[in-house]
Amino acid sequence: MKAVVYEKYAPNDDFKSILQVKDVADPKPKSNEVVFKVKAAALNYNDIWGMRGVPIPVPLPHISGSDAAGEVIAVGEDIKNFKVGDRVVSHSNMSCRVCEACTDGREFDCLQRTIWGFQTGPLWGAFSEITHLPEVNIAKIPDGVSFDEAAAASMTLLTAWHMLVGRAKIRPGQTVLIMGGGSGVGSFGIQIAKLYNCTVISTASGDKLDKLKQIGADFAVDHRKEDWSKEVRQIAKPFGGIDVSFDHIGQTHWNSQLTLLKYGGTLVTCGATTGYDAKTDLRHIFFKGTNILGSTQGTKAELEQGLYWMGKKKIKATIDSTFSFENAAEAHTKMVTGKGLVGKILMKP
Repeated sequence: MKAVVYEKYAPNDDFKSILQVKDVADPKPKSNEVVFKVKAAALNYNDIWGMRGVPIPVPLPHISGSDAAGEVIAVGEDIKNFKVGDRVVSHSNMSCRVCEACTDGREFDCLQRTIWGFQTGPLWGAFSEITHLPEVNIAKIPDGVSFDEAAAASMTLLTAWHMLVGRAKIRPGQTVLIMGGGSGVGSFGIQIAKLYNCTVISTASGDKLDKLKQIGADFAVDHRKEDWSKEVRQIAKPFGGIDVSFDHIGQTHWNSQLTLLKYGGTLVTCGATTGYDAKTDLRHIFFKGTNILGSTQGTKAELEQGLYWMGKKKIKATIDSTFSFENAAEAHTKMVTGKGLVGKILMKP
C-alpha cells in the first residue's frame, strides 16, 4: 500500500522536504484489531507537531494522521462487533483500559494514553491506503454520514463534545463564547452549543465571520481586533455575560475571556495555539468563583454520541478542502497558515 511517510523532522516547517508517498507493507490484523481501507483522513495540529519533532519526538519513520474513516476489509479472530464491509471511523485516544482512570470512564486521563497517528509507530497512522486499530478504537459510522464527514469529525467532534457536554456541562439557555469558531473544533463547538439551545457568540478573523453565522453562531466577532472583548461584552450584556467560554487559542486571548465570564462562569480549554504562557488576573477567578477546566480528547461513548447527532443531521462537519496524498505538503502548509481556513482539511489516497 502507499502512505505519506517522513523519516526526519522539519523544524522550519519545510514539509515538502520531508513528506514522501512511499510503498509500505499492508497491515495484518492482530486478534483484537480491525483492518480497514481508508476512504478519507483529516489533518490535525498534532500532525504539524510531529513533523516539527516538538513538543515530543515521534517515532521515525512516521505516518501521521489521527482521523481516518473507511471500510473494514479484515478482522482479528477475537472481533465480535465488526465485520468486513462495515463503515468505521477512528477513535484516536488509545489507553490501557484497565487502570483506575480507564475503569472509571476517564480513559482520557490514563497515564499510558497515546494519540494514534501522533505518538504511535513507526509507520502507524491515518495517512495510508490501509490501516488498523484495536476494536475499542473504532466506531461505526451512522447511515447518512459520509466517509468525508466522519473523518472530519473524528477528533474535533469528540474534543468539542467532551469540552462542552462532558466537562462544562452546558445547559439550555446559557450564553456560550466559542473562540476560534472557524477551526474544526470551533465549528463543532458552535453546533453543539446550538444543539443545547444556547446563545452562541463566536470569534474568528474578519474574513470568516459570515461563515460562523452560516454554521450556526448567533453573533460573530473579529478576535484580531484590539477591542474584540469589548464587542463581545456589549453583545453578552443583555444575557448577563458569558456562562461558558470555549478556548483553544490560549495566551493572546486568555485573560480577556476571564473578564467576560459571569460570576460562577466556566472557561474550558483544550489547547493553546498562540502560546501557553498566558497572563492570568487571579481576581477574576477567586472573586467571581470562576471554574477553569482542562480538557483533552474524550471517551469513545462521547464520540458515538456526537456521531449519533450527525446521523440525525443536527450536527454537520465543516470541510474546507480536500487534497491527495501527493499534495500532503500543501495541505499541511495551508493548515499552518490558516488563511481563509474554515473547518477541516481532508486527505485521500
